[in-house]
Amino acid sequence: MVGIDQDVSEPTDPALKRLLPAASSDPERAEEFRRLTDRSLREAKIGALKASSLALESDPVTLTVEQAQDFARSLNDIRLVLASRLDIATPEDAERIGEKVDFGEVEDIHDYMAVVYNFVSWLQESLMNALLKTL
Repeated sequence: MVGIDQDVSEPTDPALKRLLPAASSDPERAEEFRRLTDRSLREAKIGALKASSLALESDPVTLTVEQAQDFARSLNDIRLVLASRLDIATPEDAERIGEKVDFGEVEDIHDYMAVVYNFVSWLQESLMNALLKTL
């Protein structure tokens, strides 16, 4: 069948595990769900990233509701990857990262990721507030 893979293993990279988590604590069910959904989930994530990238090429950037939703999904995925790389597992961890670094204090890749994480978090919150006004 199209979109169903016979052999799909759980990702070993912690960031990919956050993007593509196991759907069940039962290993057999999780494997079956992953086999049925992994390809389409990955394609949807890639599609949202591509659509978001294209939307940013306009000047000025003006998003339709659908584009804003794609952008929000992309920002969420970016935050999940960065949170994994920065060892953010709790709201307290996120707060620690939020207070840690500003752009003028970047000394290494971890600091740079923290700055990007903070910016993406702010951007996502701003976008979600704008989307809430469309309801």
